Amino acid sequence: MGELKPYHKSVRFIAVFSRYRSHLDWFWLRVKQEWGEPLSLSPTFAFAESEYYRPTMGDELLKQFAVLDAQYDPASLASDKILTNRWEEDAKRELPTTEPRPLNIDPGYMTLTKLVLASTKNREHRIYLRDNVYAEVTLGFRDQRWQPMPWTYPDYQRRDFLEYFLEARRVLLGKYP
Repeated sequence: MGELKPYHKSVRFIAVFSRYRSHLDWFWLRVKQEWGEPLSLSPTFAFAESEYYRPTMGDELLKQFAVLDAQYDPASLASDKILTNRWEEDAKRELPTTEPRPLNIDPGYMTLTKLVLASTKNREHRIYLRDNVYAEVTLGFRDQRWQPMPWTYPDYQRRDFLEYFLEARRVLLGKYP
């Protein structure tokens, strides 16, 4: 029988994108009010790897990531996805926009060995959590670098994104060795 051990130290990870910088600012204010200050906040990146979001979000999308400054219980991931889906609905009502979807929010968590994202879409590589929320290991840390899985979205394989994730991992390692 295997020995039950506590989960590895992890932090809440979050990705957000929108066409509007003001909408990202609205989102980060919500994050700070609900979960506290980011431990690490990425620069704003141009997001152009997919046409999938164009009909609902428009062109010239901006994307940002953060890891938050508190240890995280991975069992909270489904609750975080449900909350961020509600924030997306709030954004539709509260933010001026011509697009039907002003924000896309992807919560997850980061450990020293993996980056996990929540999803409401069931695929063969995703594990069901609860309430129609699934978890996906998006990146694994091997050979001193983040490495994609066969299903990892193309933007999560970008060099500049991977550099940010590496820096966020260093921050995590310094905070929770």
